[in-house]
Amino acid sequence: MIFERITTPKHPLYIDAINLYKISFPPHEQREETSQIEILRNPAYHFDAVCDDGTFVGEILYWNIDSFLYIEHFCVLPSMRNKRYGQKILATLQEKPLILEIDPPVDEISQRRKGFYERCGFVENPYPHIHPPYHKGNTGHDLVVMSSPKALKPEEYERFRQVLYASVMLNVWQDK
Repeated sequence: MIFERITTPKHPLYIDAINLYKISFPPHEQREETSQIEILRNPAYHFDAVCDDGTFVGEILYWNIDSFLYIEHFCVLPSMRNKRYGQKILATLQEKPLILEIDPPVDEISQRRKGFYERCGFVENPYPHIHPPYHKGNTGHDLVVMSSPKALKPEEYERFRQVLYASVMLNVWQDK
């Protein structure tokens, strides 16, 4: 398995990766195209296409900041699911503690997603969490923060929250 970092929209895998991104996340959870292109140049941001034997299987979009990796978006092609790619991809990133957000587990799909992350070593954190909106005019939405290999201490969660607003969402908030 190879992680191919995409740093420009001219990368040969960018179109495949963006198409997967668009079918995997609802519009309100997606960055606008200009925001996505702008952050590709940020050294802390990794937009990684994942390939196995030359075949694109998924992607992981994450931030390498401070003492943790924040997984902003993560998905595997529908045709490649249930082949352990998700588990393998997450296991590859275990060099630092991992943090991600999921929808509250209120229906079958969100409960299955939470179960997947728990099987991968993530635990739910008890902090009420609202992710800021990606689009002007939208409001933030409630999410559950999960982390691996252990739950976040209050000061760790607060540091994550600060990074989310000050770095991850920075170019979303700037007026163009």
